Amino acid sequence: MSTAIVSIGMHLTGFEVLSKALLALAGVAWVVLACAFGLRVLWDRPDWRTDADTPPALTAVAATSVLGTRIALLGRHGVASALLVVAAAVWPFLLLAVIRHWQRRGMPGVVFLVCVATQGLAVLAGTLGPWAGEWLMWVALCLFALGIALYVDALLRFDFRQILTGPGDHWIAGGALAISTVAGSKLVASTVWTGWSHTVLRTTTLVLLALAAAWYAVLAVGEVWRPRPQYNIRRWSTVFPLGMTAVAGLSVSASAGVAWLDRPSRVLLWIAAAVWLLVLVGLVRSLGRREDRDQSGGGQAERHEARTA
Repeated sequence: MSTAIVSIGMHLTGFEVLSKALLALAGVAWVVLACAFGLRVLWDRPDWRTDADTPPALTAVAATSVLGTRIALLGRHGVASALLVVAAAVWPFLLLAVIRHWQRRGMPGVVFLVCVATQGLAVLAGTLGPWAGEWLMWVALCLFALGIALYVDALLRFDFRQILTGPGDHWIAGGALAISTVAGSKLVASTVWTGWSHTVLRTTTLVLLALAAAWYAVLAVGEVWRPRPQYNIRRWSTVFPLGMTAVAGLSVSASAGVAWLDRPSRVLLWIAAAVWLLVLVGLVRSLGRREDRDQSGGGQAERHEARTA
């Protein structure tokens, strides 16, 4: 998700070589994770079912949709359509499983993945709509509306203390609005809606962008106020909203005719790229330390303790 959205941002700003390099990396990661997903279904179904009931399971839908969107921008509409079918096929089952196990209050930032996954489908459908036909734009509109409703529900369950204590996934609170903005920009750019309906979509999209920017500011202040420099795998959930907010600004700048959004959005994109690189370095270092522990026997002891607990 994080790598693909930065790739999209680089494409929108003209850095095509870098964008394609990131796309290749995202594609390899998707294939590896898809294989791991399939193997778990075949060989470890009880644990897979347990994980499928949690919001992070919806990253499968979101990541597939974002990757499909970048591939669609290459003109590979057939491949992108196949990814849309795959994502749409698993989305309702994972979404219902997650909603059935929601808590009433105090949930971390991953709760907003119900919105992100839904809006990811809306973005991909909206991207393919001009090629596939008007019907797909109506599908994108329905997903867009549902995604906003899911965001409101998730917001009521979110633990706002995560702004100061969250390990990284709390940024999805803003990222969900950013991807909603991108979905809205696809609808605004379409010729399906004119007159008052186009005005409503444009206004809604601009409001969503303003809210996403407000979340960005609040979350950034929270990071400064309570620094959390240690690496955590959930920091990838920070990169995605950073990149998505930048792409949202770039998309609205083009589709809604708000030219002044282009420059600050480019700045936000490079901030996202810098954080992407920092998190990648943290991941590599973490894997190196884990390998050292495994070689010294520490990893085996940790696994034994985890199984005992």
